[in-house]
This record gives sequence, C-alpha cells and structure tokens, in this order.
Amino acid sequence: MKNVLEYLEKSAARFPEKTAAADQSAACTFSELEMDAKKIGTALSHCFKRNSPVPIFTDKGVSALKLFFGSVYAGSFYIMLNPELPAVRIRHIAQTLGTEAVVTESSRAESLKEILPQAKVITFEELIGQEADEALLLSIRESMIDTDPLYANFTSGSTGVPKGVLISHRSVIDFIDNFTKIFEITEKDVIGNQAPFDFDVSVKDIFSAMKTGASLQIIPKSLFSAPAGLLDYICEKDITTMIWAVSALCLISAFHGLDYRVPEKVNKILFSGETMPRKHLENWMNALKDAQFVNLYGPTEITCNCTYHKVDRSADYSGGLPIGKPFPNERVFLLSDTDSVITEKGVTGEICVSGTALGLGYYNNREQTEKRFVQNPANKSYIEPIYRTGDLAYIGDNGELYFEGRKDFQIKYMGHRIELEEIEKALSETEGVERACCVFSKEKSKLSAFFTGETTGREIRKKLSDILPVYMIPTSYTKLDTMPITKNGKIDRAALQG
Repeated sequence: MKNVLEYLEKSAARFPEKTAAADQSAACTFSELEMDAKKIGTALSHCFKRNSPVPIFTDKGVSALKLFFGSVYAGSFYIMLNPELPAVRIRHIAQTLGTEAVVTESSRAESLKEILPQAKVITFEELIGQEADEALLLSIRESMIDTDPLYANFTSGSTGVPKGVLISHRSVIDFIDNFTKIFEITEKDVIGNQAPFDFDVSVKDIFSAMKTGASLQIIPKSLFSAPAGLLDYICEKDITTMIWAVSALCLISAFHGLDYRVPEKVNKILFSGETMPRKHLENWMNALKDAQFVNLYGPTEITCNCTYHKVDRSADYSGGLPIGKPFPNERVFLLSDTDSVITEKGVTGEICVSGTALGLGYYNNREQTEKRFVQNPANKSYIEPIYRTGDLAYIGDNGELYFEGRKDFQIKYMGHRIELEEIEKALSETEGVERACCVFSKEKSKLSAFFTGETTGREIRKKLSDILPVYMIPTSYTKLDTMPITKNGKIDRAALQG
C-alpha cells in the first residue's frame, strides 16, 4: 500500500452505504465521499501542479474532508487554513506556501478575498460540479509514490513565522496501521472528532475512520463551551472512541459534566498534547469503569505520536503518568548534552525519534528543517535521520519514558506546542512596548506577559488578538519599570516566574 486513498476506496467497497463522516449539518457515506473526492480531484488537477500545496480555507466538516481527499486525487497535498486564525497568520502561511490559488466554500469566498486579495479563489461548489475523469485520476495515481507529501500542518515558529510540517503518505500509513491495530479500532466504532482539522490530532480521527470503516462524527466547536450539550451530543451520536486533547477532557471534568451524564458507550479514550492531571483522569476512569485509557506522546514532526502508555487501573501513578513505549517501527531514544545515548534509568535526556514516521521537514524552510531533522550523532556508520524533539524525559524503573519538560523556550499549552519567542516577537512589535518577555507556569498552566513601556496590558492583548491564535495569547500582563537582568545581560526569566 502506498497511498492513503486506498483506505477510502477499500472502505467504500466494503461499506458503500455506511456513514463515513457527519457534522452538524451534513453527512456522507463512504461511496459518496469517494465519488465526490474524485470529482474534486479531477477539477483540482487542472489548477494545481503535482505535489504542490492546496490551501483549503473552510470550517472543519464533511466538505473539508471531501476537499482533502480531492487534493490527494489531484496528486497534490492539502493544508487546512482555519478561518478562525488571525488574518496576519493566514497571510504568513500563504506566503510560505507560495500558492496563487486557495480553495474555499462559497460562503467563505468574500472573507477570503479580504484576507488574500491577490489569490485566485476556487469554490467547493465549482469543483463538486465537475465530472470525474477516471482515466486522468488513474494516470495521476500511477505517477505517485509513497513518500509524496499528503498534508502540512503549521505550528508555532521561533522566528515569528509559522512552520509548515510536511508529512508523507508512507508516514501516515505506517502510523495508522499500527495505531488502529494496537487500540482495536474497527468498523464498529464511532470516532468523536474534537480536534481542529489544522491540528494533527485530527489526523488520527480521519485516517483511523478511513482505514477501518469506522464512522467519524465531527463535533461542533460550539459544544466545547457547553459541557452538558457536549455530553448529550456524545451520547446521542453513540460515540465509542475519543482521541482528544487533554484540555478538552478536562473541560468536562472540571465543570462536573460527568455528574450530569456519563457517555456509557465510550470504550476508548486516548489523550495527548500535555500532561493529564491525575484528578481529572481519575474522574473519567471512575465514570467509565470498563473503558481503555491511553496516554499518547509525540510532536507533529513525527506523524502524530511516537510513544503510548495504556493506563493500568491497578498501577500507582503517584510518581507521574509515563508517556510510555515506542510505537512499532519507531525508534525513540534519549541523547545527553554530549550527544551520547542514555540507557541508564533515571537520567534525563532529549527525546529523539527515527523511523518511517518522520516528517519530510518544514515546507520552504530549509534552515529550520536542518536544525531539527539531523543525522543521528550516535551513528557514524550510515545515514540515519532523526528528529530532535527538544523535549526532555528519563527512563523509569518500568523501562518506559517519563516526560520532564522542555529543553528550550518551547512549551506545551492547551494541547499546542508554542514557541515563546513567537509571542515575545509579537509583544515587542506592539506600539508602546519597549521590552517584553513571556513566561509559562506549568503548575498553574498559565501564560504571563511582562513588559516595559507606555502602553497597557489591555491594549497589548487587543493587538495580539489580531495577529496570534487565541491559544497563544497570554492571560496576564504585568507592567514593569525595568526588566530583571541576569549577570549575562539576558532577561531573568526565573525572577519573573517568581
């Protein structure tokens, strides 16, 4: 198998009339998804070059899925442009992609033209009205190989510009085949999608469903501010599998949603993005006594996750929840400050990963790619690319890995990896700010901004909301007369964290 379209086509052959995906206002069967994607792919093949990016500016939903798979049929790869992102960020992404055309739905066309006035706007409605050219699609497929790019997800960048992580078909196939087998996801499952489609957690939802024939229920974002309505939705849609960010699960438990209603058909909860608070995990496990709970770890650059730990209800996790052991066909190891492999238990090192799951690098960003995707320094004999995560961990007594934090100024917050330098760049460029620093408290799960200058915290927050995603905006702003400085002349972050 060399192309993820085979997932869709095999499921369409097995379950043609079964619901493949549904959102709040639309649904499609596997056969409809395949047929519509072929129409879109035929049309897109005349608009985009092979292996070029197809930016898709739309809300997550059934139409977005059809556009994703249509992009692949066209021999290209897709990028989700979330309409909720600030216009400045969307322009940064479009500039990185270097594309002249953007795909959207007609209802979003005008707002897209305001953000990207020079771009050619292609609508879903235009594409879906085309006829599928099977001969053309076959010739495109025959020219494709498994290391062709499938999608790009943009993450925070230390230079202030988002980085587009490029992932191939082979990486997704390698991961999803193991993922669905290990966690026993089958055609009997209903997967409840929580993650935005520009966040790689959604990759597990989408391709697990396509691989197994499970149905994908795309949960409306609005419900994640209403725990009771969210639980009603989960129950009414017979959802069995939740592959969610920790913050989304904690939203329900923090507001005692499980006292209101227990989603009794849920039998698998797989969580990732940040450390799961023990109290919240216990609340969920007490409510769903027969469900399987799994802690997942891994950065976007290695295709979703590289380690996992199945929670043992009889185990003592007072020392912390491990991030676990590697997925099959992924080598996960620790490197010391001197780049030697750590094998001793209890010794902290940087998490590094090698294997098929590694991404293709950052799109149009060779400098950052060469910084993170490097030759294994412990291997002098042959080429072995690895990804240096910047995350720290140690090997526990059980032989599994335990997360220890970050090596640099990158943090994990609300399920996202964030470069503090990107926030600080935006702070420093705000009118009235002379110097700025952003710090993160892991214990309080709080982003705090400190600044000197003539402006106010309120004005800064207003400015940041125009250029940064909501999850990157600090929650507090402290004005200082002067910044605390270390003996080396750098801002004293430790002093600001208090």
